[in-house]
Amino acid sequence: MNTQKIYFFSNLRFLRERRKLTQEQVSVALGIHRIKYTNLENGKTKSPSMDEYLKLSRFHRLSIDTLLQIDLAKIGELKLRELENGDDIYIKGGNIRVLAITVDQHNNENIEYVPIKGKAGYAAGGYADTDFIAELPKYYHPNLPKFGTYRTFPIEGDSMYPFPEAMDVTGRFIADWNTIKPNTLAIVVSKGQDIVFKDITITDSGTVQCKSWNAQFAPFEIGFEDIFEIWEYHSYSTASVPEMPADLQIILSKLEKLEAKITAKDDH
Repeated sequence: MNTQKIYFFSNLRFLRERRKLTQEQVSVALGIHRIKYTNLENGKTKSPSMDEYLKLSRFHRLSIDTLLQIDLAKIGELKLRELENGDDIYIKGGNIRVLAITVDQHNNENIEYVPIKGKAGYAAGGYADTDFIAELPKYYHPNLPKFGTYRTFPIEGDSMYPFPEAMDVTGRFIADWNTIKPNTLAIVVSKGQDIVFKDITITDSGTVQCKSWNAQFAPFEIGFEDIFEIWEYHSYSTASVPEMPADLQIILSKLEKLEAKITAKDDH
């Protein structure tokens, strides 16, 4: 009689170490006694209670069946990230974390605006909090595509010059990171880097390479485990008036002088 191999205990250790957490941190987060949790990782205790299974599932954003039956250490970082984002083979038609959105009276999705003062709260967990999202300013943009979820973020700094130093960037939510093409302009919501607007590329090592258009800023990489959301660039708006390039100013000056001479001749 064949028996299904169980990877639950080794998966707990793998997932904890992947997130660089201690056993103490995980046990506190789950509300499980430290010794009980240590025994779970070592396979030296009876099966967890149903409540503990559910806590572990929610904490790792993976279905219970996946925690039990899949050797997560062998599937690769990209596939593991897909599972965490809802593409779980044991969850039919559902997501582990559903994107929090708001709709208008006609059931059309609003475009939420994340103000500068709200960026830290958004990156700290507000992105998944329906109450937090509901309190954000929202508006309707008639020229956006009908399909897709859009959100607007304030971006500051000159790392993406010639984009202006202060602007609001609207992006389309990307659920499947496999669809991201190299050198895609996108807003990345992450732990360590807060919210950034960069030229991104998915690497084979399970990271997102972020490049600035301004060569004075060095590129950097963010691990999948540290990224909450990615929004593909759609458009931007700004109240600032763009500076005219010096060469163009010279040309216009010459044209104005030429026009003045022609006008003077016509007058005579």
